[in-house]
Amino acid sequence: MDLLLDTHVLLWWDSDDARLSIDARTAIAHVDNRVFVSAASPWEIAIKARKGKLRFSGSPTALIDANGFLPLAISPAHAAAAGALTWDHEDPFDRVLVVQARDERLVLVHADASIRAFAGVTQMWAAGA
Repeated sequence: MDLLLDTHVLLWWDSDDARLSIDARTAIAHVDNRVFVSAASPWEIAIKARKGKLRFSGSPTALIDANGFLPLAISPAHAAAAGALTWDHEDPFDRVLVVQARDERLVLVHADASIRAFAGVTQMWAAGA
């Protein structure tokens, strides 16, 4: 299975946060699964850290590398599709992730109710009980 981690799932995984469900942990750790992280995630982390909305020290790129995840670039096609997406959700990072998951046939691992309501992308709910 090919997974795409939402930004908060990436951070939960890296910090061994108890909010990450056992099913999501198992899928991320499974040797046969490829785990992708969008370029949108380091971008989102950097912006939120700069604004004081997120405590994060270090390099998001190093975090991806240290965990053995695969980087996923944002192509011009991804960007255009995210902007044109018919979906009443304004978060540009979520819009990019949804398009990337859909177009690259990845399972989007997240815990965001707004994304959960979006039909048309394969999803895995990452929040524990």
